This record gives sequence, structure tokens and C-alpha cells, in this order.
Amino acid sequence: MPAKKKQIIQEVEKLASLCKSTCGFLWNNPEVGGTEQKSSEYMRGLLRDAGFAITNEERLPYAFLAEYGSGHPVIAVLGEYDALPGLSQKNDSAEKDPVVAGGPGHGCGHNMIGAASATAAIALKNIMEKEGLSGTIRFYGCPEEELLSGKVKMAYYKMFDGCDIALSWHPSSSNAVYDSSYLACAYAKFYFHGLTAHAAFAPHLGRSALDAMELMNVGVNYLREHIISDARVHYSTDSCGIPPNIVPDKAVNWYCIRAPKMSDVKSILDRIIKCAKGAAMMTETEVEVKVEHGCCEAFPNIKFADLTYDVMKNITPPTFTGEELQFAAQLQAALRPEAVKAEQAIYGRKEIMHTAVASRDIGKKLYMKASSDSGDVSYMMPMNLFTVACWPFGVAPHTWQAAACAGSTIGAKATLYAAKVLAGTGYELLTNPAKTQEIIAEFKAANVDYTPMYKD
Repeated sequence: MPAKKKQIIQEVEKLASLCKSTCGFLWNNPEVGGTEQKSSEYMRGLLRDAGFAITNEERLPYAFLAEYGSGHPVIAVLGEYDALPGLSQKNDSAEKDPVVAGGPGHGCGHNMIGAASATAAIALKNIMEKEGLSGTIRFYGCPEEELLSGKVKMAYYKMFDGCDIALSWHPSSSNAVYDSSYLACAYAKFYFHGLTAHAAFAPHLGRSALDAMELMNVGVNYLREHIISDARVHYSTDSCGIPPNIVPDKAVNWYCIRAPKMSDVKSILDRIIKCAKGAAMMTETEVEVKVEHGCCEAFPNIKFADLTYDVMKNITPPTFTGEELQFAAQLQAALRPEAVKAEQAIYGRKEIMHTAVASRDIGKKLYMKASSDSGDVSYMMPMNLFTVACWPFGVAPHTWQAAACAGSTIGAKATLYAAKVLAGTGYELLTNPAKTQEIIAEFKAANVDYTPMYKD
């Protein structure tokens, strides 16, 4: 890496203690989506103390943006900090061992996302001051990612207006740059309403909402054969606590539909709604459909992915001590061996932790089969996505093993590395206007159409 570009990496290294303490604070104070009071206040204070102007959105109390600089490019650095329910885990235990039984925990590593993104934003601000660079850095404090709704709501309230380009990353078991990723998804609830009756004395007088709910699920299960193979349909049911000796007049189905494209999601959702209406007709009940929200798949930007890869391959990934690798191996030992071997085979590696950068060819083939509200940002502006190895091969997010690593020294080292890649990429955008314009031109040429799938 040229000497001048190394300066931004040095700026990140100066902030290593801040990065580690931020990562630790968020991990020690896990808050699920919609409750991130301590996390958002801590992050606001951190950015305010670093010289950023804070803008809040009163309709989203745990969302904010922190801005420094003026002019273009306006660079959004996406930060998250919400945790997952039921994934509390001690960071020094290689067995499932919650800090608080049933409590929340950072099993997706959002404490690391928030810490790395804030560190990168502050480092970019510092280097801009030293070098007199023009441009604007915006750190976005994004709540409710695990609910797949935070950035969708922020888009609805126009918090991303005026941005040119966005930087994003996610914890994983590999160091890689993605061309395309994320599954589009939508959430919908189906409220069935019937008539109560005594289940033995006069069942013929009742109209069972529970029957309607179950018939809908049967219909959807048959539908699965006739939707695209890459789609996913998840659901949960609720009989509203009505005991079995009463014909229930209330029942609720909660559905999540995922597919590679939002157009696929909407098409499948339309057919599921027909299943619900048909079930209501068969049982002489009524159904109320409420589509809660949805989020898009990530819209690819190849030039941005190429730039990110060029930065990433020139920054050395972290190395881990023997003690850290032993801990990682113990976590890995709790997994199915074939899952570990399968993931190692993708990258042609046999070590416990990924300590290289995946080739560009591998990154082009990879697809993250999960959903994120960050996908919506990629429909408003060019957005990159890279992952950093924050836990050993075979470990998946939303697990206690991931939560343990997110609070460990392994996670702290990975977080600092992610901050370096974010800052290095941001520095390229600030100092190479021709490259930045190429990325923006690729996005504009795609003529992307976007409307947030959310209503007040």
C-alpha cells in the first residue's frame, strides 16, 4: 500500500483502544431491536465527542446520523448495535453458558459492526482534517436490523437523502468481498376472526379461527412445491391463548417470505394471501392481512466491489494467539464436522480461523443467504459489502458460539481489521474522484427503482 494510503490505517490504529472499548460496551449491554436506548446514547456520545454533528429522527428514537465535513462525496458508514433475544453467552466459555438465562446477546456481532463503523468514521474525519480533504462523512446509527426494519424505516423518513455512496460490512467466518448478497424478504400477519362456541355442547354454532389458520398453513405447504427453489417461507402460529374446550374466534399466522429478488417475494406473498382468503372462505371466518414491512436484496455494484477488494487485499488480516486459536477450536468442536469441512473447502483452507483474504473469484461466487435491511440502502445508492472472520470456520451467526467470539479478543481484533478496510475504502472514495464517479455512474446506469416497503 502506498505510503500516503498507509496514513489512514495508522489513524485507525491510533483509535484501537476506542474501537475495543466500544465493541465491549455494546457487547456488555445487549439490547434487542426497538429497545436500543443505552447503545444509541453511547454511540451518539462517542461521535459527538469526536466532533460530529448529530441529527436525530424523533419518530425513530434509537436511530441517528452523525455528520462531519461538507461537499461531495457524501459517504454513509452504516453502523448497527441491536442484539438477539435468547443468545446471552459468556465470552470466556466454550460451552453454552449465558450471562443471563434467556437474556439477549450479540450472536450476530452487531456490537462489532457498530464499533468498527464508528472507528472508521472517526479515522476518516481525522485524516480529512489533517489533509484538508473535502467531502462529507456520515455515520448512521441503525437500530432494528435483526427485525429487518430499521433502515427501511430510516429510508421512509428520508434519513439517507443526500448521500452518494455507502460502506457496509458484516461479521462472518471469512474475509471476503461480495458482489451480490442477501435475500429479499417480507413479513406479514394474518388475523383470523370467527365465532366462539362450546366445543362439546354446540360446536356447530362456532366458526373456528384456528381451523382457518391451519387450513391456510396446509395450503401454503402445498404451495411450496410451486415456488422457486431459492425461496424460503417461514411461519409461526398463535391461537391467542384460547383453551381447547372453546371453538376459538381468534388465531394469528405470522409469515416471513424470502427470495433472491423482491419481485419474487411479492409474487409469493400474493399467493399466500390467496391461501389465507381461501381458508377463511372454507371456514366461514374472516381474515385481516397486515403486511408489516419488507427489505430488498443487495443491489450489486461490481466496480465498488472491485475497489473494496483492492483495499482489503492490501491490509493484513489479524493473527491470533495460541490461546485464542485454542478457544476457537473448542467452539468449533461443538459443531458438526461436515459443516466445518464444507466451509473450509470453499476457501481451500484447513486452519481454524480464516487468516487470508478470499480471492476475488470466490467473492464473485459467494452469496449470503440471509436478509438484511442494508439491502434497501443499496437501492438508494451504491453500497459495498465485505465480511471479516470474527469466528472460526463452521460457526454461523445467530448462535451462542458467535456471541462468545463477538465479546472476545478474537472479535476485538476482527473489529479493528474491519475498521481499517472501511476507512481505507472511504479514503479511496475521498481521494480518487474518478473512481468514485465510475461507481456512482454504474449505479445510475442501472436505473434502480426503489420505494420503502413500510407505512406509518
